[in-house]
Amino acid sequence: MKERDPEKLKLLYERFRDVCLVEKELWKELFMPRDTPGEGVRLTNIQDRYEVVIEKADVEAILEANIPLGAKALDAAIAEYKDAIGFIKKG
Repeated sequence: MKERDPEKLKLLYERFRDVCLVEKELWKELFMPRDTPGEGVRLTNIQDRYEVVIEKADVEAILEANIPLGAKALDAAIAEYKDAIGFIKKG
């Protein structure tokens, strides 16, 4: 199921940026803490897994080229091409 919730997407784009910067390469899978119903408590040992889908090869190359330039450059590239970056929640 492709993620469409704007709040969740914002968090996924941030997580994507952070993981790419740490790994120094594009990352194709993300793990996010699962939201738990009730009192707003998050259990960090329960995570949702997302596949990162980049729909165009040229966007992938642009994102990859911005990783060595740091967080601001990668943020700008993600913002520019966010419509070509999708997140699919895995079972």
